[in-house]
Amino acid sequence: MRPVVLRVSALVVGLAAASACGSSGSSSNTTAPSPAGTTATPTITILGQNGTQAFSPNPAAFGGQQVVFKNNDKVTHHVVLNDGSVDTGDIAPGATSRAVTMPSTGTNYHCSIHTGMIGGVSAVSGDAAPPCTGPYCTGY
Repeated sequence: MRPVVLRVSALVVGLAAASACGSSGSSSNTTAPSPAGTTATPTITILGQNGTQAFSPNPAAFGGQQVVFKNNDKVTHHVVLNDGSVDTGDIAPGATSRAVTMPSTGTNYHCSIHTGMIGGVSAVSGDAAPPCTGPYCTGY
């Protein structure tokens, strides 16, 4: 009798696990986890324009996050936060910067080669970037 009870118990546990993981025909709101090391870093794209529209998105809602700058222009750029706390170094055409962490309160940045190119990062999506300060902010 004991082997029958064990088989029935195993069958009940197996069916319970299968129904918990099975599809009921409705869509699920869960997302499969990303494989280790494949988390996408937000990207701010450098465009081939001079001025505040030279970065996209601008402002970007990436406050407190690591971001990379992707240079889609045909010339080298060099992004620096206005307070000097982050410096990407030169970013060649077609290249992407190393990941840099933006302040959680938001910030403003500029291209040190093309000083009219300015951008902002807001702390929360939909918020404006903090007021731009420094000599790079003319017309911002």
